Amino acid sequence: MEQLLPHLADLLLDEVEFGDDGVVLSARVRSSTARCRDCRQPSARIHGRYQRRLRDVTVGGAKLVLQLQVRRFRCDSPGCAVMTFAEQVDGVTAPHARLTPGLRGLLTEIGLALAGRAGTRLASALGMPAGRDTLLRLVKALPDPKVSTVKVLGVDDFAFRRGRHYGTVLIDMDTHRPIEMFDGRDGDSLAAWLKQHPGVEIICRDRAGGYGEGARQGAPDAVQVADRFHLWQNLGQAVEKTINLHRTALAAPAPPPADATAPKAVQPPPEKKIIMRLRENYTAVQELAAQGMSKAAIGRKLGLHPATVRKFANARSADDLTAITEQRTHVVDPFTGYLHQRWNEGERNATQLFREIQQQGYPGGELAVQRYLRTFRKGLGHAADPGPKPPTVRQVTSWIMTHPDRVDTRDAAKLRDIRNRDHDLNRLVKHVRAFAVMMTGRHGDRLDDWITTVEKDNLAPLAGFARNLRRDIDAIRNGLTLPQSSGPVEGSINRLKMIKRQMFGRAGLALLRKRVLLAR
Repeated sequence: MEQLLPHLADLLLDEVEFGDDGVVLSARVRSSTARCRDCRQPSARIHGRYQRRLRDVTVGGAKLVLQLQVRRFRCDSPGCAVMTFAEQVDGVTAPHARLTPGLRGLLTEIGLALAGRAGTRLASALGMPAGRDTLLRLVKALPDPKVSTVKVLGVDDFAFRRGRHYGTVLIDMDTHRPIEMFDGRDGDSLAAWLKQHPGVEIICRDRAGGYGEGARQGAPDAVQVADRFHLWQNLGQAVEKTINLHRTALAAPAPPPADATAPKAVQPPPEKKIIMRLRENYTAVQELAAQGMSKAAIGRKLGLHPATVRKFANARSADDLTAITEQRTHVVDPFTGYLHQRWNEGERNATQLFREIQQQGYPGGELAVQRYLRTFRKGLGHAADPGPKPPTVRQVTSWIMTHPDRVDTRDAAKLRDIRNRDHDLNRLVKHVRAFAVMMTGRHGDRLDDWITTVEKDNLAPLAGFARNLRRDIDAIRNGLTLPQSSGPVEGSINRLKMIKRQMFGRAGLALLRKRVLLAR
């Protein structure tokens, strides 16, 4: 009703009916003439009349319907192609519309916020029932927002279906608003958009090569800034790989026994077949590589995958490879402490022990428990107190990648013990903290020295990360120097994911694009 009030002066109200379905206002246009929709010339020649029913927003929670008597006029202009036309009331009617502009705008906002099914439920609860197709049609009919000159542009990809289908979203970094979305994440689409919208001075992006090349083609004078979040994420992956190679150093050495006569000499278990085969393949790869054979030729000769050949060729020794295999987490590992305790208490029934740990949340089967206890039955091991469980690789990675002041005191002490036991991990921590100081302090001028220092070290995964930085050195240096970052882009990606999941992942690009670009 509030939307109709400014236009009541143009209408003559004939009748107001109150019924079960709501309020019906019967009205007609006050003016005796109307203007042609094409030539805009006024006409007073009435051709006929008909009734229009327009739904409006609710009044006092009741539905409101405007029943308007509309006249058709003949156009008297000789040069106009229109023979007859219907009169319209500005702000109340539109050609072929069954909704007033006020109700149409409100339903459009509901469609932008909630899309189809959820929007339908809310509209019905508010007394403005509308089908999901109606809401989606209103959203799709909205015009695209106008794009002014963008000085700082953010670029990132998002997944329609992870691993298979991706798209690209562009963000105005000054307003933090999405300005465009398109299918694919290749550099050609980005270059085409940049050529159509000149004036971009800074481009914030991730380390994908396609976006870098597209930015160079579309805006060669723009400064490219690599995202610090992705740099830190890639560094964390290299740290985790490095710690995985030194997993044996994570466990504290067993304390000496209180009684020298108590422990019994334990025969070490025979080496597993997988470990023996790994050592043999490592030796063969190293020998063939020393003879000058390429990795591809070695793979064909030994029947190994190229990735396996590279892993064997780059490893410092076979022990680095066997440590990962031997320390692989097993489903029984979280319950070994309890199994040791019960074994020392005299329980030898594997089925009983399996039932006990099953009640504690053990997800595996009984066979795994039997295999674990088999070494004790054969005298290949003893069930002495296993001591505290060593930290996992991810835990140590988290301690290293977290600011020292924010690490828990107990975790910091464990990290110091690990650094004291393993000099390689000690150097790893120093490299990571130097990179953190460089990134948070915006000391991009130190990047070349950091890369050179890490490349000379024998920490292979970290050295690989450092070598990879040289491929995009200018953008990375800018990312470590300039204040711009892709933080607003990541926030828009999270919002985009929420909208996509709200539509159960079934929204096509056209509808998703409208909601992302226009929703508040």
